[in-house]
Amino acid sequence: MTKYGYQTIGYVTLIVFILAVAAIFLNNNFIRIPLIIIAVFLLIFTLNFFRDPERNVPSAENIVVSPADGKVIVIKEVLDDRFINGKAIQISIFMSPLDVHVNRIPISGKLDYLRYIEGDYLIASDDKASEKNERAEFGISGKYGKILFTQVAGYVARRIVYEVKVGDNVKMGERFGMIKFGSRVDVVAPIDWKTKVKVHDRVVAGETILFEYK
Repeated sequence: MTKYGYQTIGYVTLIVFILAVAAIFLNNNFIRIPLIIIAVFLLIFTLNFFRDPERNVPSAENIVVSPADGKVIVIKEVLDDRFINGKAIQISIFMSPLDVHVNRIPISGKLDYLRYIEGDYLIASDDKASEKNERAEFGISGKYGKILFTQVAGYVARRIVYEVKVGDNVKMGERFGMIKFGSRVDVVAPIDWKTKVKVHDRVVAGETILFEYK
């Protein structure tokens, strides 16, 4: 279980306990059985959502790994004036509520850019979510260039968590935060980096290679 979920797990456990006690003392099976079902569902869903498995991080330095588990929904050329300052390629990953939501650093280097932006809560799969939704943007200067990535809150996700700051030296694959309950992550690399995935691919945080520099 990730440390980012301890408080939520505690709240849900309390709710489950209350529902279980209520079910024990109720003689009406018409009410008791739904209460038990709801309690079991809440507990299983919460424990599944906040799971935090170990990952096998690649050792190469000229790559960018996925910061999130999920499905690639967008690969497109963009003009980035936030951190890359030029033509770039964006890969967007949609995280469903059933995916692991712990986010990982995509490339080793120094965190030179961080910006938190309040915004809307469009469905995370909507292409406008990258520009309209609440989000946190991160820029890392690595050995082979700059990489920008963004945590984007979705329609259900209303809580972005991160524990890095400008000036930090970060390592590829290490945990840095999460987005709670369904969301999206965008990764932007300079135009001369080669994409290693395609739309609809499933990716794994800290393991799947998104870009390679040659």
